[in-house]
Amino acid sequence: MKPVLPVTLAAGPIRLVPLAPDHVPGLEAAAADGELWNLRFTSVPAPGEAAAYVEAALAGQAAGHRLPFAVLDATSGEVLGTTSYHDIVPAVERVEIGYTWYAKRVQRTAVNTTAKLLLLTHAFETLGAQLVGWRTDNFNHASQRAIERLGAKRDGVLRHHWPRRDGTVRDTVMYSLSVGEWPEVKAHLHWQLTRPR
Repeated sequence: MKPVLPVTLAAGPIRLVPLAPDHVPGLEAAAADGELWNLRFTSVPAPGEAAAYVEAALAGQAAGHRLPFAVLDATSGEVLGTTSYHDIVPAVERVEIGYTWYAKRVQRTAVNTTAKLLLLTHAFETLGAQLVGWRTDNFNHASQRAIERLGAKRDGVLRHHWPRRDGTVRDTVMYSLSVGEWPEVKAHLHWQLTRPR
């Protein structure tokens, strides 16, 4: 697998650009749309925490296990949210997609489908990944449905796996998509984005 390096990816309504400290005000505004930090099963930064969120993401990038993106409106440049490659394991040609959240007003729109199409295309067709994974909280049913709509397979549940911000410990639901499954999923994602509404 090729090195996972900062890159800008763009299609349709969005651009994915390398996350940077100057995205902090936009992330604060996006998180405020829906007060997303109140969801106990997400990692959305609370008011005043976006700078530390970005700092932690960039530390993960420096350590080689994460590549964070700001998700921008392609026309206005407004920050809509963020997503990342993470748990990058070149030795087995595996990468995960996560740390994904969007302002409430763009949830259940073409934004997430387009972002996943961009990230999956880059992972499989440019980086040479053999498998892309996702993980989510067992109580984050909306996230699980979104991952399943992409065509990913549910691999199982890691019990008592990760601490939540409220001090409880979550079970983590794991999903994956293999390179052999990618052509069919790619066609389906294109169909989702272009089908008549």
